[in-house]
Amino acid sequence: MKPYNQEQTKKEQVEQMFDNIAPTYDKLNHILSFNIDRIWRRRVMRIVRRSHAMKILDVATGTGDLAIAMAKRVDRTHILGVDLSEEMLQVARKKIEKQGLEERIMVEKGDAENLSMVSTESIDAATVAFGVRNFENLERGLSEIYRTLKRGGKFVVLEFSIPRNPLVRWVYAQYSHRLLPRIGAMLSKDRKAYDYLPDSVEEFPSPERFAEILRGVGFKDIKLRSQSFGIAYIYEATK
Repeated sequence: MKPYNQEQTKKEQVEQMFDNIAPTYDKLNHILSFNIDRIWRRRVMRIVRRSHAMKILDVATGTGDLAIAMAKRVDRTHILGVDLSEEMLQVARKKIEKQGLEERIMVEKGDAENLSMVSTESIDAATVAFGVRNFENLERGLSEIYRTLKRGGKFVVLEFSIPRNPLVRWVYAQYSHRLLPRIGAMLSKDRKAYDYLPDSVEEFPSPERFAEILRGVGFKDIKLRSQSFGIAYIYEATK
């Protein structure tokens, strides 16, 4: 599943897409999710906080919302945020500076499938919020994150899913395929980006299948937590 065309790689197109929508991303994200995304991120942060992680890797960090939440609420932690989009990272840097968290959070342009800036078994906890479905090669990206984690390290993923309740699924489909792209196009001027969102969610593996993929990579003690009637899931795993 690619946002724009078949000529470029998915990775190139995802980078272009997020560069395009970076200026309006935060505003649209909170409007389109009715601010529920903030609640989901707080739940991820609490899982990480319970692990007492000192070094955290936030992959697909985007504009830094999750990294900032963790830095503010997880004591003495240091966070490296990695993202394909330099424009998203520029927004993140401004937010980090505004919060006075420059010594706690560093963000860097990078690829989840090649985290060359991170040493093997050097990270206490890793997170990905709304990013794994954008990996060009899902297993390769997960394997690279696995490599960076220390033994016993925690991995937490927050990702959209298709609700299973028929009524909730119908409402979700109407909203995501009809209303969301129109609002996204109006505010971001990039309708294809917001057509891609529901399409990529539908193409992503089911929660059970994604848990199997995590096990195949090497993760264990995998827990699945449905959020808001199955609109999203939080996955917790251990190396």
